[in-house]
Amino acid sequence: MASRSADKKPVGFATQLTAGGIAGAMEALCCQPLDTIKVRMQLSRSGRAPGTKARGFIATGAMIVRRETPLALYKGLGAVLSGIVPKMAIRFASFEKYKALLADKSTGQTAVGNIFIAGLGAGVTEAVLVVTPMEVVKIRLQAQQHSLADPLEAPRYRNAGHAVYAIVREEGFGALYRGVSLTALRQATNQGANFTAYQELKKAAHRWQPDLVDLPSWQHMGIGLISGAMGPFSNAPIDTIKTREFPLPSLVDLCVWKGILTARWRHTGLQKAEALPGQSAFQRIAAIARDMWRQEGVSSFYKGITPRVLRVAPGQAIVFAVYERVRRSMETLQGSSEDRIHSE
Repeated sequence: MASRSADKKPVGFATQLTAGGIAGAMEALCCQPLDTIKVRMQLSRSGRAPGTKARGFIATGAMIVRRETPLALYKGLGAVLSGIVPKMAIRFASFEKYKALLADKSTGQTAVGNIFIAGLGAGVTEAVLVVTPMEVVKIRLQAQQHSLADPLEAPRYRNAGHAVYAIVREEGFGALYRGVSLTALRQATNQGANFTAYQELKKAAHRWQPDLVDLPSWQHMGIGLISGAMGPFSNAPIDTIKTREFPLPSLVDLCVWKGILTARWRHTGLQKAEALPGQSAFQRIAAIARDMWRQEGVSSFYKGITPRVLRVAPGQAIVFAVYERVRRSMETLQGSSEDRIHSE
């Protein structure tokens, strides 16, 4: 095992960028509908009335399709795709960098605890640089409950670019970083658990199959599926509070003014998260948590856990399988190019 690691050259940034970007794009295209359902479930207040049950995963998805057409399951995809390449590049590049910095200088090996710390660092890095603004835009788009088949139902935000422009113009650039502390905490715990489980399971797979230089893609996918499921269970309350922290606009009526169809909006009472003068981020988070506990009970912190696991676990399976395959292919091409140059 040690010789296998020692023989491998460090993966370059360009390789990480390309492999991570392709892997992330594949994940987004496959799993975006599950993420949209998860967000709607987290924002839903169904089940608050005594004797009623919260709307489930399948019922939420069916309602979206029935009211807004199947394309509505891909709301926010533009924001995800535009951020997925830098997100995955930063995730893998920063993890490898932190992992190398924390490795034992004499053996080159990184202890399990340090792998977890490297994962935490990678999660915080991607949250601050990419994930927070991307998710602000994505959640705003996903929360719009309008039919894509009815042109008279004008959405507040037409697409990801328009959403960024409108948010910055109306609320300031800082609005793109609403919830950054919770997002960083969620991403840190996600990637800490994710990378630690993946690295350890990968080592175990190599121990069980010592003759294999590289694991087959289906094994990378299986390992990624298991490691990807660990994060959501460890930080579901963080993710739900973070989602409710964003002030989401709600359509109250449509009116015609100067021949132009316009929409009048108000901030919904969906969450008591509007920034108040002198209120710190911690106080706002605590207020949201108290409100959820008092009005909806402990189960509200785990709303959307089913679609989140169904979205994150297969997503990580796709990401790791595609990343390892693309990286291996690029390393082979680079090695062939170097050999040809040397032979000349």
